[in-house]
Amino acid sequence: MSSTDTRSDHRISPIFLGIAAVMAVSGWAVWSGFSSSPGFAVFLFVVSGWVVSLCLHEYAHARTALHSGDITIGAKGYLTLNPLKYTHALLSIVLPVLFVIMGGIGLPGGAVFIERGRIQGRWKHSLISAAGPLMNVLFAIVLMLPFAFGATHSWPVGFLAAFAFLAMLQVTAAVLNLLPVPGLDGYGIIEPWLSYDFRRQVEPFAQFGLLAVFGCLWIPEVNVAFFDFVYTVMGWFDVPEDAIRYGYTLFRFWVSD
Repeated sequence: MSSTDTRSDHRISPIFLGIAAVMAVSGWAVWSGFSSSPGFAVFLFVVSGWVVSLCLHEYAHARTALHSGDITIGAKGYLTLNPLKYTHALLSIVLPVLFVIMGGIGLPGGAVFIERGRIQGRWKHSLISAAGPLMNVLFAIVLMLPFAFGATHSWPVGFLAAFAFLAMLQVTAAVLNLLPVPGLDGYGIIEPWLSYDFRRQVEPFAQFGLLAVFGCLWIPEVNVAFFDFVYTVMGWFDVPEDAIRYGYTLFRFWVSD
């Protein structure tokens, strides 16, 4: 840690705490049936939970970069979990939330600006890129463990469905973001090991990688194969596919039957 770091650089942002509070309150509303609009409560729970996971995803990148040699991370506010501190709020928050709304797909985008020149060693660069998706993997496992241990049998149906759908978003985020596509973390993992000429040729396409992946998922055959794989992974933890689908239905409360 540099001498210029201050305690405020590492203090959790009130904005993040507020989002976490929305997740907790809306989760309680779904569990208790308190809300007169269960779909809206599910929407708030899932979106706030998803934004929390996005913040943790970017935090994992930043924390790993800090310990790898980029001592400027703290001053940029990345360690506060404040989504407004990210360099590309559109890519980090707005687009991923829109992807969830449009297609039920969790796909975080790269956001924290890391001064790679301060970091020595290809393994460190790869680990920085891997840290974000690994956070999604951890988040997904935590959400799916109650299903694996049979702890969800007494849960209210709406809460179980919302919980399952949020877990599914984490699985999709981990799988998609680990693809070796320029602009995604999967490519960032292997990039340090590629030739300089290849990296220069690919670099102009990085800004389109996120949208290209999302576009491919609109191809019916690709979409079916992708979600078959996601449901297979979640099946390992005994997460019911019907619950996931019902969670997505509740989430899209504005769609009439």
